[in-house]
Amino acid sequence: MADRLSLAEVNRKLNIGAIEDLDDWAIPIAFIKNENMPNQVNQRPNEDSLQPWRLKERMKTVSVALVLCLNVGVDPPDVIKPHPCARLECWIDPLSMSPQKALEGIGGNLQKQYERWQPRARYKQSLDPTVEDIKKLAVSLRRNAKDERVLFHYNGHGVPRPTVNGEIWVFNKTYTQYIPLSVYDLQSWMWSPSIYVFDCSNAGMIVDSFRQFAEQHEKEYEQLMAQSRGTLPAQMTPAPNFKNCIQLAACGGNQILPMNSELPADLFTSCLTTPIKTALKWYVLQNSRHLVPKITLDLIDKIPGQLSDRRTMLGELNWIFTAITDTVAWNSLPQDVFQRLFRQDLLVASLFRNFLLAERIMRCYDCTPVSSPKLPPTHQHSMWQAWDLALDVCLSQLPAILKGETIYEHSPFFEEQLTAFEVWLSHGSQSKKPEQLPILLQVLLSQVHRLRALQLLGKFLDLGPWAVNLALSVGIFPYVLKLLQSSVKELRPMLIFIWAKILAVDLTHQADLVRDGGHKYFLAALQDPTVPSDQRSLVAFVLARIVWNYSQGQEAALTGSLVSITLEQLQDSDPLLRQWAVIALGKSWENFESARWVGVRDSAHEKLFDLLLDPVPEVRAAALFAIGTFISSVSTRTDHANNIDHGVALKILGTVSQDANVVVRKELVAAFQWVVFAFESSFIQIVCQQIQEEEAAVSLSSLTIDSSSITPMKRSQIRDRVLSTATLGTSPDRLRLLSNGTEFRIPELQLTSSTSLQNLRRTASAHSLNSPSGYLANLQMPFTLSSSGIYHRLWAGLSNLEKDPHPEISNSVRTLCTYIRAKARDQMVSRDVIDASIVRSSSPVLRNPKSGDQVQMERLSPELKGTLVNSKKRKTSVSTLIAEEARPVSISSSEDPNLARPTLETDFIKESCNHFNQPLLEMIDEDKDSMEHYIRDWKFFKNCKIRTGIYEEVRKLSTSRLEEQIFLQKNPYQPTALRFHPYYPWLAVADKSGCSFWDFDTNMRFAYISNQRDARITAADFVNAHDNTLIMLGSDDGSVKIWKENRIINGSFGNESLDKPLLSETTGTSLVTAWQCLPELVPSTRGKYSIHCVYLFQTNH
Repeated sequence: MADRLSLAEVNRKLNIGAIEDLDDWAIPIAFIKNENMPNQVNQRPNEDSLQPWRLKERMKTVSVALVLCLNVGVDPPDVIKPHPCARLECWIDPLSMSPQKALEGIGGNLQKQYERWQPRARYKQSLDPTVEDIKKLAVSLRRNAKDERVLFHYNGHGVPRPTVNGEIWVFNKTYTQYIPLSVYDLQSWMWSPSIYVFDCSNAGMIVDSFRQFAEQHEKEYEQLMAQSRGTLPAQMTPAPNFKNCIQLAACGGNQILPMNSELPADLFTSCLTTPIKTALKWYVLQNSRHLVPKITLDLIDKIPGQLSDRRTMLGELNWIFTAITDTVAWNSLPQDVFQRLFRQDLLVASLFRNFLLAERIMRCYDCTPVSSPKLPPTHQHSMWQAWDLALDVCLSQLPAILKGETIYEHSPFFEEQLTAFEVWLSHGSQSKKPEQLPILLQVLLSQVHRLRALQLLGKFLDLGPWAVNLALSVGIFPYVLKLLQSSVKELRPMLIFIWAKILAVDLTHQADLVRDGGHKYFLAALQDPTVPSDQRSLVAFVLARIVWNYSQGQEAALTGSLVSITLEQLQDSDPLLRQWAVIALGKSWENFESARWVGVRDSAHEKLFDLLLDPVPEVRAAALFAIGTFISSVSTRTDHANNIDHGVALKILGTVSQDANVVVRKELVAAFQWVVFAFESSFIQIVCQQIQEEEAAVSLSSLTIDSSSITPMKRSQIRDRVLSTATLGTSPDRLRLLSNGTEFRIPELQLTSSTSLQNLRRTASAHSLNSPSGYLANLQMPFTLSSSGIYHRLWAGLSNLEKDPHPEISNSVRTLCTYIRAKARDQMVSRDVIDASIVRSSSPVLRNPKSGDQVQMERLSPELKGTLVNSKKRKTSVSTLIAEEARPVSISSSEDPNLARPTLETDFIKESCNHFNQPLLEMIDEDKDSMEHYIRDWKFFKNCKIRTGIYEEVRKLSTSRLEEQIFLQKNPYQPTALRFHPYYPWLAVADKSGCSFWDFDTNMRFAYISNQRDARITAADFVNAHDNTLIMLGSDDGSVKIWKENRIINGSFGNESLDKPLLSETTGTSLVTAWQCLPELVPSTRGKYSIHCVYLFQTNH
């Protein structure tokens, strides 16, 4: 794609006639950012599509009951064992020693095997028990475990098979009889949450019975609650929840355990507790052992190394096995099931990983292990082939290693899987998740491959929020959290990037980061001058997210000197770093006054002033956000705090109130609201004073005195005089009083010359009128507020923003002003009640038929007369009622004295965060094979063809006459501006009501933009006419607006005619942006500068 040309270069080519060389792909496009295009959808993380990865509660197995019913030396009556048959129990041959010693040895070995997976659990053995023994054991473990999980392991190789009635077998005290134990009773003793392991024939029958008994328990509990009316004994208070119980059974309900003499008798238990040893022995017994013919069962026990040492053969095999079983589970199970079984409890996760191995092995011997919750078949998953290959590679080295001829060469398994993941990144898609993602997390444990794994993980997270959520669901969090403790600088860039991607999607990690001191890692990186600016931008974002509405994070950041560190970044050349350093600063002291005063000592607010003139609008908006939180963070107002905030308010209002960027002005209003709320009472007093002056202006303008020296003034004259007064610079309509911003209806009141001057003075309560000459003087001079006070200046500046050309900004300011005006009105009504009470007690005015109030009473409307007579509750004065009649008739919500304080919010911070949800590692160019690219390419070809034909059209004009009329349309008003589209048969016609857009080929008006302001459109033009056309309108009040007409698609690829654009069925216009190009012009000068304003925009904006 060609490099973008500057506007100056484009104009130069057009001016010199070199239009053949003009490449449309290189012409810059204006107003294409997301914040400018209202119909452009951002790639925000969709909370509905992102599945929760963090478990609501974590559990751990704290107690384990090992119940062995072996009766060594005596076979159960319902099982006929061949000879030879499987004898090993926990890798011990019970016939090689005395029965009692063998039983104790098996129990001890089983406990050691479980302790490898959960060393801190409380273990209790019950060897050849009775029913009472199991009851005592189960009740004791549940009492000690409380709400944690208890494991019940049952080995029934020495007793009959379970019954269809849901019973397992134990012994009597003399070991002369087999005693049934109902699973129903076992549930009552174990309660929940629990996990059960049943290693016996027909074990699946127990799982079925368990489900039936669980439902029976729940029904009985409901019946008991109904009978007892909600009151139960303390031990029965918790409701049964056996659905959370987990069962693992060795085989189906009609299957018998394998009796192959080469296998252990407790093959299922061996798979669960010693998976590597069992997998290796089973591998040797398979036909695939011809690949490593020198490997025997005896050599398996001689494999060097420890399971916990990944540098040894045995440790690496265990590491590979963990990665493979995690991968099989993650790719086979629903996400919620995977989270519950493989991420909630360490012991449960280990058992289910090993259960996948048990399913693979035992299916070879016609046994299908059963589980609850039920898992899909995984024994033929493709990752098992990778496991077999890893065993081939490792075991092929075993004979030479045992002879001392060579050292162990590590398996290429992880390196190959990283390559496979890299291939997926190049060709994969969101529709199919990467199979190797769990393996990638296991590789993070290896120092050899860690850097490459982090780089691949970063590329994966860069795909979008869905990828971040997928990585979190597989268990990335504890890995990357622990890596923050590493001091290796090579890992720092990718760790910073990964954490920025995570926190852009999920803020729940704040507590974990602060608790483990992870914030210190980022504070150190931010103040390290050797870290590039782009990486420090990510660091600033991470720190901003750490303190994001999180008080503990703010305190930790304040302790780590975040305020001073971020202030050092404000002069950096990278605008993204400046922006997020300021946002982090604003978030650090938001509702946290201690951080604010640290900022005051460092002159933070003064340093932010410089950024109000930053060339990048996002930086200016960020500075206003930080200033807003700076002002709102004060909980206790002092003179020092007030003086600082006064200066800050004046600075931001005077600097950015005329900023051309909509986002910046929105942030200005959002920040200024805290000034208004902090000094609410002062602004209310200002508005009260203004209301009194305007009430006086309304009353005086309504008088008609039959003296030749006095001439009544029209409302328009008063408005012009007020507008010409620049003392306040407020809205042109100075007669706007309170809430709804509408004009006053000035009643036509007639007073005779007998109207006393005393009455005039009472009506104009804010002024002293001593003579008709004084009255005339007051008529000639508009009533203005004094500009000496700071609150007058602030309120005047805020009132100016009510005229902002962008409706969102003007509406926000109007909401804020409405609140203050409503408060002021309520205060004045209360004051009138007090004044009326005082006047009534001192001088009975209404009883004097010749008083001025009585004269005014006669002038009141019938409605107001009734209001005055019946106003025992309000006690409002006559002057107030006259002013009431001058106000609009409609009652708005702002007249409610209980109006709630509004809160103005913007989307700037959310949109800024959305930047980190976009691809950051590499720029993604437009897909040249997409239909959108073909349409644009065709469109640009058409534009070039039109430009090339210009010379021929000009030549024809020199030799021919314009005789053919192609378009005739009557406009309802006199046009003020005309503009032809350079590439389509479109004509823009502007008048006082709006702007119409005509297709002069079809004589159809396809778009219309209404003029919503009290200003005349004097200029119209097309922006981005060569590509996605926008509409620019300039008005005589100095404002410029950019519109997007939703029906304009600007051409369709494949149309028969290259000159016919495609019009969508979607109607309506959207305002892209608006700003005040020139200061507001008074009526006498309007219309002089609007065309010049548009010209400046075309050439320099």
